[in-house]
Amino acid sequence: MTSSKEQHHLYKYYVETQAVSDVTRRTLVLVLAGGEGSRLRNLTKWRAKPAVPFGGKYRIIDFALSNCINSGLRRIGVLTQYKSHSLIRHLQRAWGFMRPEIGEFVEIIPAQQRLRPEWYQGTADAIFQNLDIVYRHEPDYVLVLGGDHIYTMNYAKMLAAHVQEQAELTVGCIEVPLEEAKAFGVMSVDEQYRIIRFTEKPEEPEPIPGKSDLALASMGIYIFSMEFLTKALIDDAEDATSQHDFGKNIIPAAIKNAKSMAFPFLNSTGEPAYWRDVGSLYSYWKANIELCDIEPELNLYERNWPIWTYQAQSPPAKFAFDDEERRGQAIDSLVAGGCIISGAKVKHSVIFFNTQIETGSYIKESVILPKVRVGKDCVLRRCIVDKGTVIPDGFQVGVDPEEDRKRFLVTDEGIVLVTPGMMNQRLHYERD
Repeated sequence: MTSSKEQHHLYKYYVETQAVSDVTRRTLVLVLAGGEGSRLRNLTKWRAKPAVPFGGKYRIIDFALSNCINSGLRRIGVLTQYKSHSLIRHLQRAWGFMRPEIGEFVEIIPAQQRLRPEWYQGTADAIFQNLDIVYRHEPDYVLVLGGDHIYTMNYAKMLAAHVQEQAELTVGCIEVPLEEAKAFGVMSVDEQYRIIRFTEKPEEPEPIPGKSDLALASMGIYIFSMEFLTKALIDDAEDATSQHDFGKNIIPAAIKNAKSMAFPFLNSTGEPAYWRDVGSLYSYWKANIELCDIEPELNLYERNWPIWTYQAQSPPAKFAFDDEERRGQAIDSLVAGGCIISGAKVKHSVIFFNTQIETGSYIKESVILPKVRVGKDCVLRRCIVDKGTVIPDGFQVGVDPEEDRKRFLVTDEGIVLVTPGMMNQRLHYERD
């Protein structure tokens, strides 16, 4: 039975976001969204990593931006650079609902060589080159985010901790096993979680006090007091030996010169919260497929923490035919609007919007991006199919690894990436 409280929650009209406070009003968010995302290989050949589709209807950047809105942070700048057209178009369509006349905005800040005839030389340089824009907003605090991770987080709690501790720098971090920590920036902290050392991708990560099997890995989330950030960026810009990177340069230097705190990202039970780095093809595939679990760690259905996005108006997903040898069905799967599953079987897969799958085809543990057409009697297993790809009748992927390697990109874990270019289907202009 559904309780009256649960019934009310389901039926209420409005989404309740975090209340805007004086501190959040005095905070400017800067989202670093100019990265190439080279480990995603051909998925980022024509788009920036934050613009890569995720979860059936979203883009990766939607998660960071939704966290901001749901946390009461409504002053946001998105810094773009690498192949930013699709990202900018998405931001304009999905995030144009803010009201700048009352101090709310999602502002696109493109790379524009404001200080010198060079593009951004690193994450820190990206903000340094736009300090004059930052000044105009007169923030007391600056929240710096990456636009390329999947998670839901209330930044207001981290901001409150930063203010309460009177810190000059606070770094969001996640507890990870020591072996996994080698791939991240790792913090060494005292018992009050003040950062003592910061090491980028250490060979022997230092464990958390009292938790010998875990280390604190940086999430790439930083809160700076504005005065300190300004000085840190200027000092870094004047250092000819610097790589002008937050993780490699700014954060290690700040720890020596300022009160720097770690903020562990934990769930309501005190355990490490859901956070995924989807920087490789395998991690991207895995994070999508995890959404098909009966009770996934990432709850896309939480009404009080919605993930906002843009999607063109599409009809509902349709499943056609109900014959023994010809039944349209999707089992333990996510199927977006505009899809037609016509006499095909989909199992434990994510099917993005406006995709058509024809009679007799079988798709298992696969991520099918938008506007894909799968012909009749095809088999797709453990693969990622990029946007706009046409799979001809009778085609097989993920059945014969040797054949797949001749045509497509196959990861060490056996995940196959299929793109229009690999199928000799030109969606973009390329010079031969």
